[in-house]
Amino acid sequence: MSQAQPRLRAAFSLAVTALLVIGLVASQWLLGDAPRQMQFDARLAPPSVDHWLGTDALGRELWARTLAGLALSFWVGCLAALLSTLIALSLAAIATLSAWLDALVSLLIDTLLSVPHLILLMLIAFALGGGTQAVVIAVAVTHWPSLARVLRAELWQLRQAPYVRISHALGKSRWFVLHGHLLPHLIPHCLVGALLLFPHAILHEAALTFLGFGLSPSQPAIGVLLADAMRYLNGGYWWLGVFPGLGLLLMVLGFERLSSHLRRAL
Repeated sequence: MSQAQPRLRAAFSLAVTALLVIGLVASQWLLGDAPRQMQFDARLAPPSVDHWLGTDALGRELWARTLAGLALSFWVGCLAALLSTLIALSLAAIATLSAWLDALVSLLIDTLLSVPHLILLMLIAFALGGGTQAVVIAVAVTHWPSLARVLRAELWQLRQAPYVRISHALGKSRWFVLHGHLLPHLIPHCLVGALLLFPHAILHEAALTFLGFGLSPSQPAIGVLLADAMRYLNGGYWWLGVFPGLGLLLMVLGFERLSSHLRRAL
């Protein structure tokens, strides 16, 4: 029973997250031009029956812009987390080939972990000119070190396993051992690692966009909505910042909960 409970919780979290993902993906087609439609006679309207989450300074529906921003953050987070996981897995595999490659990978991991994430993100995004591609690349190349360290330690431990030693004794090449014995064992670690990286990716994307180094202000990104809300919060227009921030928080907590349950189940 104690082993079944984590699996049931993971299945429930997976179902809830799947519904969230389907809703975010479907919203891109269902919303249409709603996030960009202006209603100048309903500027800065508070939440009501006609305007569920209120409107912004141009009369655009905040619920539509929040959904569009969450969908955009979801795709950016997915791409960045997958690329970061591939980088971590590749470098962890390279580190097992020789001692000097392992020392080089360790030095690279320690170097990136010693630099503050946000500063490095801003430098890379600024150097690449901003935009969606720049944010994805900046997040991907700065979030792999922690996962790479875990995968590298796991690979070094697996190399001492009896079946790996037998495979070496039978004359199998390093590539065969790595591809046939070691990498399949890391699939659960990579899956959980990607899910753990996803919340960090979307939070840093929102932070970059909020600071002006990320997505274009013309896109309905969560960082853009929060940056625009800062101009009007002192006037009492609280819904401009509360609902986009709450949506981002719920999505981050949902995926973080899913990754926690999945890690226990696997």
